[in-house]
Amino acid sequence: MGTTVEDERLDAVFTALSDRTRRDIVVRLSAGEATVKELAERYAMSMQAVSQHIGVLERSDLISRGRHRQTRPCRLEPAALEAAVSWIEQSRRTWSQRMDRLETRLAHLQQGEDQ
Repeated sequence: MGTTVEDERLDAVFTALSDRTRRDIVVRLSAGEATVKELAERYAMSMQAVSQHIGVLERSDLISRGRHRQTRPCRLEPAALEAAVSWIEQSRRTWSQRMDRLETRLAHLQQGEDQ
């Protein structure tokens, strides 16, 4: 089973979202654009550390950086999140169907034992 580009993108998104600070940055950016300085104000870490988190989010395509005068505001890119949500939903449906089949099978087995 080979790795597809879509698999690699999902890996990058889930890796990026595995960190609490990066998830918090994504939540903050869901309210609107922010500069690195504005994002860094919320954390007891250096600007460089916040920039590294932003770099991970950029490489996963979860955020992008624009250009506005002297600043480069960060913005959320919902398409990457939508792909992850789609994958999660598809997995949820698959596992739900499997559990339903298991329940049916167990019910049939119990009925056979009861007789």
